[in-house]
Amino acid sequence: QVQLVESGGGLVQAGGSLRLSCAADGSTFSGYNLAWFRPTPTKARVLVAAISGSGDNTRYSGSVKGRFTISRDNFKNMAYLEMNSLKPEDTAVYYCAVADWRNEDLLNVDQAGRYRYWGQGTQVTVSS
Repeated sequence: QVQLVESGGGLVQAGGSLRLSCAADGSTFSGYNLAWFRPTPTKARVLVAAISGSGDNTRYSGSVKGRFTISRDNFKNMAYLEMNSLKPEDTAVYYCAVADWRNEDLLNVDQAGRYRYWGQGTQVTVSS
């Protein structure tokens, strides 16, 4: 079983930056797809960013592209989400999710239900 713990959330002023971390315990997630999600007002989780198991390929939602950067360190069993130029609409609980499959092409990676393991989330609040 893969246990995930997110950290790094907090309160930041619009235009500021935060770096979220996702730490895996119990087993490694090297080689498996990983993504960051956040809920909509209807509570449905939507993709923020995705990264392939190797870390060589990334994908972003249109609303964060150019502002957020996803990365991973498989040796440390860690993943990160660097968030810059934050906007109030970025306010949400951010969840780290790890799949039990591999897709280096990052096709069909935006469905929350496809991911096996989830962290408890970390709150990001952006004030105006």
